[in-house]
Amino acid sequence: MSATLEPKSKFNGDAASNASKRKQTNGFGSPRQQAIAAVTSYQNNTPTLDFSEVSASELYGSNVFSKKVMKARLPKVVYKSLIATIESGKKLDPAVADVVASAMKDWAISKGATHYAHVFYPLTGATAEKHDSFITPDGEGNAITEFSGSQLIQGEPDGSSFPSGGIRATFEARGYTIWDVTSPAYILENPNGTTLCIPTAFVSWTGEALDKKTPVLRSMQALNTQAQRILKLFGHTDGAFVASTAGPEQEYFLVDRNFYFNRPDLLFAGRTLFGAKPPKGQQFEDHYFGAIPERVLAFMLEVDRELFKLGIPVKTRHNEVAPGQYEIAPLFESANLATDHQQLIMITLKRIAEKYGMACLTHEKPFAGVNGSGKHVNWSMGSSSQGNLLYPGDTPHDNAQFLVFCAAVIRAVHIYQGLLRSVVATAGNDHRLGANEAPPAIISIFLGDLLTDVFEQIKKGGAKSSLAKSTLTVGVDVLPPLPKDAGDRNRTSPFAFTGNRFEFRAVGANQSIAGPLVAMNTIVAESLDFCATQLEAATKGDASKLHGAVQTLLTEIINKHSAIIFNGNGYSEEWHAEAGTRGLLNRKTTADALPALGEKAVEELFSKYSVLSPRELSSRYHIYQEQYCLTVEVEAKLTLSMAKTSIFPACMRYLNELASTYSNLRAFDTQFDAEPLEEVASLVKSLQGAVSKLEEALHEAEDKELETKVKHLCDAVLPAMLTVRQCADELEGIVADDLWPLPKYQEMLFIK
Repeated sequence: MSATLEPKSKFNGDAASNASKRKQTNGFGSPRQQAIAAVTSYQNNTPTLDFSEVSASELYGSNVFSKKVMKARLPKVVYKSLIATIESGKKLDPAVADVVASAMKDWAISKGATHYAHVFYPLTGATAEKHDSFITPDGEGNAITEFSGSQLIQGEPDGSSFPSGGIRATFEARGYTIWDVTSPAYILENPNGTTLCIPTAFVSWTGEALDKKTPVLRSMQALNTQAQRILKLFGHTDGAFVASTAGPEQEYFLVDRNFYFNRPDLLFAGRTLFGAKPPKGQQFEDHYFGAIPERVLAFMLEVDRELFKLGIPVKTRHNEVAPGQYEIAPLFESANLATDHQQLIMITLKRIAEKYGMACLTHEKPFAGVNGSGKHVNWSMGSSSQGNLLYPGDTPHDNAQFLVFCAAVIRAVHIYQGLLRSVVATAGNDHRLGANEAPPAIISIFLGDLLTDVFEQIKKGGAKSSLAKSTLTVGVDVLPPLPKDAGDRNRTSPFAFTGNRFEFRAVGANQSIAGPLVAMNTIVAESLDFCATQLEAATKGDASKLHGAVQTLLTEIINKHSAIIFNGNGYSEEWHAEAGTRGLLNRKTTADALPALGEKAVEELFSKYSVLSPRELSSRYHIYQEQYCLTVEVEAKLTLSMAKTSIFPACMRYLNELASTYSNLRAFDTQFDAEPLEEVASLVKSLQGAVSKLEEALHEAEDKELETKVKHLCDAVLPAMLTVRQCADELEGIVADDLWPLPKYQEMLFIK
């Protein structure tokens, strides 16, 4: 006998509705509770990767049109011409382009590619790409694959919709992408095919830079030119290209996507605009370098695999300080290549995170109350013949060449501290810099005991010794003695010497490293120019006079610029006071820091070394102000939307429940305490008032000029947003848990 479905009676429908309401009341059906249930029952359905199939060494660079591939596929003369450009900075011979394009196309098609893409880096700070097919109809109903030298060298994406800061009018749409041979082409895999990606510069029809890459390449050229003058004085005339090198450490957070999509602030702003601190945060310091959760480690292993294919030399992975926070760090590479690879790292982190049901957050401060994320840029310079020019050796007091290069950096950072602060100034980084988790907004240099001692000797008339390394023993026979460095490290310094490089720790996690690299390359080029000019004038070609000239130069630099050197606690209030007496700048916000880009000295710096023309520099100043305003305005509107449509209704429901419960209880006991009801009512009223003030502050920003608007958003809108948040966060700790609509910190940070 088969069962039949009868029409649902009014009684059954009401009963089902009531059950549903009870379920909602108990919290099991709310979006937040559904998210928690989904996360706690997560099962990884991603196919397991067989790492034993292909070794990491075989996998490395397998999707890169590398020197090895070029050597195998290109005629010898063409290969040599390309290598001369890549390694020595020689001009690219356009005649080789057709040969390279043909070999590159054949290699890409063998990897399954049907399209090629000119990849470029507009002033949005993101990565952009235009895809074109290799397929061309032959007019007879068939198709052939074509890729010419002209297609390799030049592309033409629409340039009108990218930020130009006034360089281009909206109707002036033409922009050109230009093949950058120094950054190798690569294959980007997709489940449905592959694409040949060609790193390019992006310029306007007038030849002005509309991108991040072009100024990096120009600044590297300027640095090489001035470094060669110093090397020549020390007898090194081989001309091997002196390149700046970089190794950026990327910090990031992982959050389950079920939580992510229930948080409009994370989705649209990249950070939480609301959220009370959980009872447990990072105070136990148990997350840092802790055991990596299985799901996260699976994600990391696949990230490493994909980056290895792209020839990105990732070396380190670990848990960072904050719960839910992690880090990935590559080895040193040429600054231009490191910049391109860094963009690929961020894209890969976000893409692979989705496969494992997570969202990767690279915002500088996605969660208040726990550490934010930086991108420490380890910077140095060197050549194939001289190696790392910032390597001091065992006796740095005797290493005059190193001391000149190191002193040039000290001078550069002191003179252009305002510029260095401006290139890390963003709305996101403002929430991180200066807290006890990141370097302060005051730019200073940590040299360490070893180099500080050497430069102190120079100030007194000449360095005659270096602090010796000692041996570290821990009193356990089975543990071997270790060589101990002459000085410790300092994580509170924004610009720290760490053995053979300087670590610029103030760069934000969400930033392209291009801007900081352009600044560092250019200011050091200017300082090397100063040093070379002084030494050339003093020696007049007589090498016997070099030692005395170097001593005079180093003494002058350290006496004039030692105020920038600070080896103490950069977080302390005492340092802030002392920095003021030293004349160091303390530009705490983006509104304070960005105007450095408009200073005459900065304009002259970039213009002198042909890194940025006055128009190009001005355009960047305009764009960064505009990006700041857009970011804060989006966050303010999100704050209002979430407060009005999510938090306020939840609080009113709870207030209604409390009022009803209080009324019922008063029928039994007239002395029943009304304090909880009054507290919630008072906070809800404060929330309403804070929302009104934020609306007013945001409205006042509408008609202001750009510079005034930046200041107003910083001084009025952000504090108004914070007041709304404070009210809401206090209510989060009071309102019944089943009514609170947003995933909480304790869930997002700790449930994996």
